Amino acid sequence: MGVEAEYPSRQIAVIDIGSNSVRLVLYRLEGRAVWTMFNEKVLAGLGRDLAATKRLSVPGVASAMTALRRFAAVIEGVQPDQTIVAATAAVREAEDGDDFCARVTAETGLRVRVLSGEEEARYSALGVLAGAPQSRGVAADMGGASLELTRIGDGARNRPLGEGVTLPLGPFALTDPKGFDADRLRARIAKRLAPVADAYATTDLHAVGGAWRSLAQMHMAQTDHPLRIVHEYAMTAADARDLARLVARQSKASLEKLPGVSKRRAETLPYAALVLDGLIEALGLTTVTFSAWGVREGLLYAGLSPDMAAVDPLLAGCSAWGGRQGVDPALPRALDGWLQPVVSAMPEAFGEERDALLTASACRLADLGARLHPDHRVDLVFDQVLRSPIPGQTHAERAFLAVAMNARYGGEAKTPSPNVVDRLLPAQGQKRARALGLAMRLACDLSGRSPQLLANAAATVEKGALRITAAEGYADMLLGEQTRRRAKALAEAMGLSLKMQEATPR
Repeated sequence: MGVEAEYPSRQIAVIDIGSNSVRLVLYRLEGRAVWTMFNEKVLAGLGRDLAATKRLSVPGVASAMTALRRFAAVIEGVQPDQTIVAATAAVREAEDGDDFCARVTAETGLRVRVLSGEEEARYSALGVLAGAPQSRGVAADMGGASLELTRIGDGARNRPLGEGVTLPLGPFALTDPKGFDADRLRARIAKRLAPVADAYATTDLHAVGGAWRSLAQMHMAQTDHPLRIVHEYAMTAADARDLARLVARQSKASLEKLPGVSKRRAETLPYAALVLDGLIEALGLTTVTFSAWGVREGLLYAGLSPDMAAVDPLLAGCSAWGGRQGVDPALPRALDGWLQPVVSAMPEAFGEERDALLTASACRLADLGARLHPDHRVDLVFDQVLRSPIPGQTHAERAFLAVAMNARYGGEAKTPSPNVVDRLLPAQGQKRARALGLAMRLACDLSGRSPQLLANAAATVEKGALRITAAEGYADMLLGEQTRRRAKALAEAMGLSLKMQEATPR
């Protein structure tokens, strides 16, 4: 999980000049925690004519320059600590790419860094790992003109394996003057994937890019998925293939009618769908997981110190978010340590390592509701945690933390959104999450959220009983009626009897 530390807050602006879109994102970094403060994009289509002319689209350049002049004005007004401007495949491959970069600098003062194909693959993979360090398999980033593949995981935590490869498999690179022909395109895609299929064979693909995010959103709508968050949304390869083939058969007019699909995105979706279909076949995939993090976040992540990069993003995000409540900063770690004898007696939900991370993260959120209205705190905390912008968690883990925080603030076993929870989190996970929340509630109320006072009590599980013990001389202060009520609720949730006593003098 890495070691948490205090780091100064920084604001970094990233401009991503892609083959299809030009985007400005203003990030606030609090150590390893990353918050998106501003996000604006324009679908300029710089690479729209690249396959036919080898040059940037004239209307695309005009649209991109308009956007970049605005972005430069925003940056001038905000004055971030650092500005990163990166261009990818279209600018890299176009004959007039250098001229475009010179024009950008002359008209806006922004200096463009043109990423090589290998750099683009590396930063995209770093972005996937920054948003989900547990990812294993292959990161696949589809831009407007190219597709980057990079191996991740397999023992190299937080770092890509090898340099990756860039292929001319973006929608603009596949555009055919003869028109869209699915069978002909499938053959072209298969031919271009064949030389790298063995090197990148995997069961798990981590898909990056706007077109693929649109496919994920379409599938969530089709299946009525209860949590409309693309990041870490997972599909079986069979479901992904069915969706891809369905999209490839649709007309542009049909796709434009779908919620959230713009006219320009509708042009590229069938190509993106066919490439995904080709990857499923060529690489032998069984699972496709979508990442909302990619090149931009990879550029941020590459600039972190090794110790900061090693901190888990979920833990860092929860620490930064929960730490704004003005409570003793030592409480989360004290709470985590105090709970260990109790949580170790709970059935596992996600495996020992992930359960430990989720417990530590929940403890960082223990006072998240401190500044919320008490009449609505339970519902608000549940919803905020379930839909937080914090990466590093699956949809099931989001539900776990939401259930835990619901119990932490006295919510009933039937959470504010039981249908959502039931679809995302198995019964055993719900049981552990509720017990964890009740244990946090007990610890916080027993101690008044004071780490010093908490240290004078202990909770253990022995011989079918939850035992709450106060240090000598502290029984009257710590083992009152409210403590008994909180302990009884926890014991019942864990199927235990309850014993409360003062420690025996030595």
